[in-house]
Amino acid sequence: MSNPSKSKGTDFENRTVDGFHAAGFPHVERRALRGTKDGGDIAGIPGVVVQCKNDKRHDPSGWLRELYIQMENANADIGVVIFKKKGTTDPGRQYALTDAAMFMQLLKEAGR
Repeated sequence: MSNPSKSKGTDFENRTVDGFHAAGFPHVERRALRGTKDGGDIAGIPGVVVQCKNDKRHDPSGWLRELYIQMENANADIGVVIFKKKGTTDPGRQYALTDAAMFMQLLKEAGR
């Protein structure tokens, strides 16, 4: 018997990858599990860690702690948690979470 929670997470990751493809990131793919050296759920954007969450219980502080560990593991300077918005499967309508320092860095790199 399969694990329904794992299946739900895998489906969300696949939909997120599809969303990146539609947005013009053709090399994005689900990352293979790496145990204690986890580098996030999505690979294919150099220097960026993407962590996906499809949980009923939201834990932004815990998710960001996990994200920073994954960024260190992947030697990445940008990271984001994409988490499920209830009522939609559209990957472009999900939530994206980062902290203020990361957001400011993104603005600076975008030339804003």
